[in-house]
Amino acid sequence: MDPALIILETVFQLSFWYDLKSNDAILAEEKHVPMYEEMANNPNVEYTAGGATQNSIRVAQWMLQIPGATSYIGCIGKDKFGEEMKKNSKLAGVNVQYYEDESTPTGTCAVCVVGDQRSLVANLSAANCYKSEHLKRPENWALVEKAKYYYIAGFFLTVSPDSIQLVSEHAAAHDKIFMMNLSAPFICEFYKDAQEKFLPYMDFLFGNETEARTFSKVHGWETENVEEIALSLSRWPKASGTHKRIVVITQGADPVVVAEDGEVKKFPVILLPKDKIVDTNGAGDAFVGGFLSQLVQEKSIEDCVRAGCYAANVIIQRPGCTYPEKPDFN
Repeated sequence: MDPALIILETVFQLSFWYDLKSNDAILAEEKHVPMYEEMANNPNVEYTAGGATQNSIRVAQWMLQIPGATSYIGCIGKDKFGEEMKKNSKLAGVNVQYYEDESTPTGTCAVCVVGDQRSLVANLSAANCYKSEHLKRPENWALVEKAKYYYIAGFFLTVSPDSIQLVSEHAAAHDKIFMMNLSAPFICEFYKDAQEKFLPYMDFLFGNETEARTFSKVHGWETENVEEIALSLSRWPKASGTHKRIVVITQGADPVVVAEDGEVKKFPVILLPKDKIVDTNGAGDAFVGGFLSQLVQEKSIEDCVRAGCYAANVIIQRPGCTYPEKPDFN
């Protein structure tokens, strides 16, 4: 469940013209609107079905190689991009149940790549129009009841917090696993109250080092030490005592930090020569997807992290959040 977006990806220097920051994710402002047409007119532009959660679910589905093992709910418009989204997601083997908005176009996200770093500018459009009434429909709520694991990116806090509340409370009441992601520094800054509201329900919390440090700054923790921040997040009070909270923070080429049971463990990532990195777009989403693919099989945290690192490693060697036909993860 997340904003569903068509990704427009290109490789050229837009950062200066549109005041973008490396390795950042923002919502489009008026000054960014011309970017989408400019990118669409570029002969090197590529289109991918995306949105942070949808990326993670597609990667988890790819890793699992079991058709229909995953389901995804989001919002699209009734247009060519919406049709492309449905086609791509179904080809990926994901059971998609989109809410189709009659009057708003499918959301787009500009991915600007400079070197091996990306900057994301999301024009949510229909992705911003999801309604919890769609989630409550019997055929959709049946998917919620059937599932044992739930993952929602932090971006969805900007769209439908009442949907998050429905799912998180259901998970807590039925001893299921509920997971979210810090997703972006602006979520930690401007959606602080909503993030705090749902943090007690989170059994797993994902993020990267920039997001973790922003969370720490916003909450006045006076530390930039990622291990300390992860520990503090893991100790945040929980709504249900059934499951402990495990916090997983990625740090690019540096080790993955996992805070669990009052302890921190660090896991090395798979290092690549710079010339093999195509772009880092979708790496964090892919890490979560790989992690989830093992978690739902009740594998160890070490195996989950290893799968996450593998998936991220595959994705950064390809344009956008794309992957070969089958994984070779053992």
